[in-house]
Amino acid sequence: MKGADKVTGEIVLTIDGRTVNGRAGQTVLQVALDHGIHIPHLCHDPRITPTGGCRLCLVEIEGQRGLQTSCARLAEDGMNVTTETGEIARIRKTTLELLISEHRLVCTTCESDGDCLLQDYAYRYKVDEHRFPPIQLSVKHRNYTSGDKAIVYDPTKCVRCQRCVKICQEVQGVSALTFRDRAGGTLVTTGFDLKLKDSPCETCGQCVSTCPVGALYETQAVGRGRAGDLDKIRTTCPYCGVGCQLDLNVHRDRGDIVRVTSPPGVIPNDGNTCVKGRFGIDFVGKSDRLKVPLIKENGTFREAGWDEALELVATRFAGIKEKHGADALAGLSSAKTTNEDNYIMQKFVRAVFGTNNVDHCARLCHASTVAGLAKAFGSGAMTNSIAEVRNAPVTFVIGSNTTECHPVIGILIRQAARSGDTRLIVADPRRISLSSDATIFMQHRPGSDVALVNAMMNVIISEGLEDREFIETRTEEFELVRESVAALTPEIAAKITGVPADSIREAARIYAAAPAASIIYSMGITQHATGTDNVLSLANLAMLTGNVGKENAGVNPLRGQNNVQGACDMGALPNVYPGYQRVNDPGAHEKFEKAWEAELSDTPGLTVVEIMHAAEAKEIRGLYIMGENPMLSDPDINHVRQGLTALDFLVVQDIFLSETAELADVVFPATSFAEGDGTFTNTERRVQRVRKAVKPPGEAREDWRIVCDVARKMGYDMEYSDPSAIQDEIASLTPSYGGITYDRLTGVGLQWPCPDSSHPGTVFLHAASFARGKGKFHQVEYLPPKELPDDDYPFVLTTGRMLEHWHTGTMSRRSLVLDDREPTGFVELNPEDAESLEVAEGELLDVSSRRGAITVPARITEKVFPGCVFLTFHFRESPANALTIAALDPIAKIPEFKACAVSVKKAESGETAGKAAAEATSHA
Repeated sequence: MKGADKVTGEIVLTIDGRTVNGRAGQTVLQVALDHGIHIPHLCHDPRITPTGGCRLCLVEIEGQRGLQTSCARLAEDGMNVTTETGEIARIRKTTLELLISEHRLVCTTCESDGDCLLQDYAYRYKVDEHRFPPIQLSVKHRNYTSGDKAIVYDPTKCVRCQRCVKICQEVQGVSALTFRDRAGGTLVTTGFDLKLKDSPCETCGQCVSTCPVGALYETQAVGRGRAGDLDKIRTTCPYCGVGCQLDLNVHRDRGDIVRVTSPPGVIPNDGNTCVKGRFGIDFVGKSDRLKVPLIKENGTFREAGWDEALELVATRFAGIKEKHGADALAGLSSAKTTNEDNYIMQKFVRAVFGTNNVDHCARLCHASTVAGLAKAFGSGAMTNSIAEVRNAPVTFVIGSNTTECHPVIGILIRQAARSGDTRLIVADPRRISLSSDATIFMQHRPGSDVALVNAMMNVIISEGLEDREFIETRTEEFELVRESVAALTPEIAAKITGVPADSIREAARIYAAAPAASIIYSMGITQHATGTDNVLSLANLAMLTGNVGKENAGVNPLRGQNNVQGACDMGALPNVYPGYQRVNDPGAHEKFEKAWEAELSDTPGLTVVEIMHAAEAKEIRGLYIMGENPMLSDPDINHVRQGLTALDFLVVQDIFLSETAELADVVFPATSFAEGDGTFTNTERRVQRVRKAVKPPGEAREDWRIVCDVARKMGYDMEYSDPSAIQDEIASLTPSYGGITYDRLTGVGLQWPCPDSSHPGTVFLHAASFARGKGKFHQVEYLPPKELPDDDYPFVLTTGRMLEHWHTGTMSRRSLVLDDREPTGFVELNPEDAESLEVAEGELLDVSSRRGAITVPARITEKVFPGCVFLTFHFRESPANALTIAALDPIAKIPEFKACAVSVKKAESGETAGKAAAEATSHA
């Protein structure tokens, strides 16, 4: 054995007479599988540590005594491995026959028929099913999945491979599953045999994904088709910005989605999914999908044909433009739809309406990221890649409940922290799941982020921990920051933030001392009236320590929705064309006028919230909304309703009749992500394919096609053969997408910037220089939230998402499993506050602000500190945004969702959550 190459770590070995390459640290089995050499195995999953339990992967290694388990034996340079001999075959056959003696043989009626390793190996080795007498498993204990709507466990099919238990522990980090009893009576269960939904289980379905037989399966897929009946169509998840790659398993004859899978090895999720990705796709087939256009007459919708609806929309919009001017019209694009849909929508608003009044929900989540990082770095996107999260020596998570809002990235952070490879710093107003894995947890008051980060910089500078070479060679305006943070000592910051000064000092020292440190943030940073300042402070911190432009570091905003990055890239913003080319830049303006053959406005348009204000003031008369639901997503929704109902004409294009669509004059039925082709761009700037898997319901059409239909009715020719043609136009006008075409997206996608067809894409940004040349420090001073608690409204409200639901619930609340896990909203309340209000768990509370009031069940928890309450905004029965304030960041125009003053009182009705839950389930 010569040993691995000291530089590359490469090893060379021989397997079955073939010379193959591997990497130091790989097992023999891993090297073999990488080269298409299949060694039988049941207990192996590349995501978990090996057990060698099934004994099927035995191999012969020259010079070694006895047979070796290839899943546990590390490969070495110069090894000579034989995977199949007569002896090995006999042992494998006997092992399989013993397994089958304990296995209920129902292959012909099993859902895994055609996708079962045990079945495959039994056929390969011609096992005798009756060689050993059958052993009937005696199940004496309650099945932990009995009655569960997500997962079903059949212990009579279980081969005790341990994969489900280990993936729950090692990958998901939850340890909800365990074994009980011994020998032939061993069963998979939960702690204390709790029902699955009563256990720590996050319903990620990882246990189902790793099961090599049919012992674990999706409950809703049982009886709907065997593996051999299903075709797999690779696509991208429609929920958060991670961009998980999913296989929609579609019944070959019926054409419906039966289940969702994801194989290990896919980028970026490595086969891991969350509860929404695996169990929340059934909204696609719901019976209340919009199927035909709807026209409202006398307050009631009636069905209409496409020609009638399109003609009406074109006539009304054209009339408003003629009478009131182009700027009396506006359009809202969507972070849920594809890049191609967003490109067409913003082009329509600019070239057909003749205005820049186009925006989308990025305004409500990451507008301050785009503004802040563009000012500091020249590019408003995640600097590094998802895979680097696992390797960062230090990770600073601030304002991101990652395990719930971006779960697959959350499990990477959790794995890194628990392995000891990463020191984790967490700052959040709530005690989130990652807090328990953190080296330092700082529970700061909502809206005090700048004070916290500036105090960390105060420590770094005063103790001489800054990266002086990086500052001198790669940045400018450092003295402004030195001066602005000089007075904000940890002691002063402690009074503002509520975080002990010693914790601030330790966090600063850990972050500054790391060879590479990654900042991860989300809407806990951005959704403030000081959101841009918050982002600039984090950019300052990263530049101060030289943590930009290198691997495993950077400033990494986790984008909220599946295509919020792409919608921004496509120019669905009021001030920029695709690729962030400013509308008031003469060169860009001339370029797009020539390309689109239209007269364009060079005046930046209105943002989402400004459009609603302008609608109420009758300055906006007509509004075209594609895939957005401002009646739940926007702040101060009572004011939103006033604006929408004041419009002369409202068109909504969606897949369901949302709360916003109910107010429309015309509703267009659109296709879902599963019914059309296109691309999404995930949070790491990776452009990935979305593929048609099923037929659309009724007469529903793709979003881009509907918009093109309206454009043609209004006299502007927008004609494309398919989405790939739209992408070609995008590439011709958008430098960062210049090398991205559909034929290059068949594998793992491409990360922009990708300027030409030979460019491989960019893993991390700003390596040699910043996009703007030098990174720019900005002076940022702490400002309190716009609305603080007082005697009338003594609590501070912060809002966010939960694991089981998504955005306004239009998709997730129609999912059987997601609704089962969380059927109703709730308000989190600290036990001290619950005691003072004399409120018990589940009792209804009246929560009110200066803008509205809701009634919602109490969830008593120490996640929030005394005086702070938390609400999610997914539920129309208890809409958090009836309470939030529409105070805007002056630069990004993002609302302050994360801090406002509320009153909390016990509901006068005295009811409990039972009635609310029943009403919520009825709605869903």
